[in-house]
Order: sequence, then C-alpha cells, then structure tokens
Amino acid sequence: MPNSLRFALTPGEPAGIGPDLCLLIAREQQTHALICVASRTLLLARAAELGLQIELIDTAPDTWPTQPAPAGSLYVWDTPLGEPVITGQLSKANAAYVLQTLTRAAEGCMDGSFAGLITAPVHKGIINDAGMAFSGHTEFLADLTGTPQVVMMLATRGLRVALVTTHLPLKDVASAITTERLERVTRILHADLRDKFGIARPRILVCGLNPHAGEGGHLGREEIDVIEPALEQLRGEGMKLIGPLPADTLFTPKHLEHCDAVLAMYHDQGLPVLKYKGFGAAVNVTLGLPIIRTSVDHGTALDLAGTGRIDCGSLQVALETAYEMADSRITP
Repeated sequence: MPNSLRFALTPGEPAGIGPDLCLLIAREQQTHALICVASRTLLLARAAELGLQIELIDTAPDTWPTQPAPAGSLYVWDTPLGEPVITGQLSKANAAYVLQTLTRAAEGCMDGSFAGLITAPVHKGIINDAGMAFSGHTEFLADLTGTPQVVMMLATRGLRVALVTTHLPLKDVASAITTERLERVTRILHADLRDKFGIARPRILVCGLNPHAGEGGHLGREEIDVIEPALEQLRGEGMKLIGPLPADTLFTPKHLEHCDAVLAMYHDQGLPVLKYKGFGAAVNVTLGLPIIRTSVDHGTALDLAGTGRIDCGSLQVALETAYEMADSRITP
C-alpha cells in the first residue's frame, strides 16, 4: 500500500465539543493519516466521559505515520494544556494551548509534514479575555502564513458559496464592494478552484448586489458601475464568469446545475441558501492561503460537550473536502 498523506486536526476549545468530535470521528478509519494536535490527557478524560474506547497512538515529527490509523484509534501529537479541563467550562489558562495547537498544525502544513489542516471550533472571547488578540482562525492563519488576502467559502455537497464581503453591517456592504476588491476576491476563488479542487476551467456564477441585479440601474447602479466592469476585466483574463445575476433566481437548479461555485456579494445573501441545503453537513474553506484549511461550520457548543449528543456531519465533510483538495493538488 502506498504511503498515505498526513493531515492535522485541531480540536479547538478544549472545554467544548471539539475533543468529542475528534474521538467520535476516530471510530471510523480515515482514508489518510489524521493526526490530532491536542492534549493526550484531555482526550483520555473526554473519551472516558463519553464511554468511548479509542486507542490513542502517540506520534511526533520524528515518528510521523505513513498509513491511516485503524478504526477505533487516533494519532495524537501531544500538546500540553495550561490547566486541567472542566468540560463545558471556559478557562483563560488554556487560551495559549489553543493557539499552540493551531501554530503547530499550520507550521506542519508549511514545512510539508501535513497535506492540510482541519479545525474544530475555538472560542474567540476566552482567548481575548486571556490577553491575546484573536479575531478568528482565518485571520490567525493568514498572519501566520504571511497571506495578505484570504476569501471565505462555505461548501456542502453540491454547492460552494464564496463571499466578496463577510462580517460587515449591511449598511456598509455597498461601499465595500469596489472593482479592485471584486477582482481580487474572484482571482483567489478562481485560482483555488483550479489549483486546490482540480477544476481546469471553473464556472462561477456571480450574484448582483441589488434586487433583480439592479433592474438596469432602476434599483441601484452597483451592477453597472462596479460589478459588470470587474467581470469584463476578468473575462478578458480567461475566466468563465456568469452574471451579475439576481440572487433570488441564481440559487435555482437551472443555474446551479453546471456551476462550480457561486460568488455572493455579502454574508446573508449566499449563506442562508447554503445552510438550508446543508445545515450540519457544511464546511468552511479558507481560500488564498498557501495551505489547505477546512473547518466545521458550527461553534463550540459548551452545553453539549461530554454528552454524546452531537453530530459529526460537518467534521466529516470538512475532512472529505480537505482530502479531496489535497488529492486534486497531486493528481495531474
């Protein structure tokens, strides 16, 4: 059997459901070697709490595995906690631990130890409360890898949606959509669909900003003044871009059947449709990074940690997507 690719899995907030997800997913054998960058002590305690019999197999840079772990086992790169975890209770003492797992995993991707990184949810508030400025996984990884611009894309089976703007008040969206920004985001989306998903000539549907895509300027001129000129420029570079189309009709089978991704202008234009289609089985993909990074699409769920009443669907899709992206990268 040829050597397997290796992937890093970070469990995020130790008091939340991230450790549970790592243990639950280990019940099934993965197609690649999956290394959980986490505290062995934490995983042992959570497995006992959940009543799971999961064998933890120690690994480190000098003993990386070359094959997937058997079903019922999990590779662990032991990373010490700041203090023992009480399930469901946040602690500032473990904020540095969370960032250490991310740093180890990302640097492992950068040096070729790992083919990609899959992240479980972190709790931004407790990290900031501990005195460490942290606005999220995406920004942290962009800084760590020296990436000036990244793009947020969510995906579920049968649909990918990338965003021109992300977490902005609605009143600020129109002014944030400039020709330069739209061109930059579209280039990143197109490049990663080609280079990380193996799509030779991506077909991207582009939403208009206004109802009816502006109705010829009667419902807003952003399509005429900003979006259409940007798309024309990019089409001249060989990109296959359809739009701007009205968002209320773009998200229909007629249009989606032959597209590889949708580019939405703002958060609540594109993501409600995707989450309706794939809630609990969607994945967050950070485009533009020099590494592959996917994430679950939900939070830490402190109240569910240790109960066993959680769904691994989003983590499974995040794993499958990372594997797909890495396989596409190495397959001509």
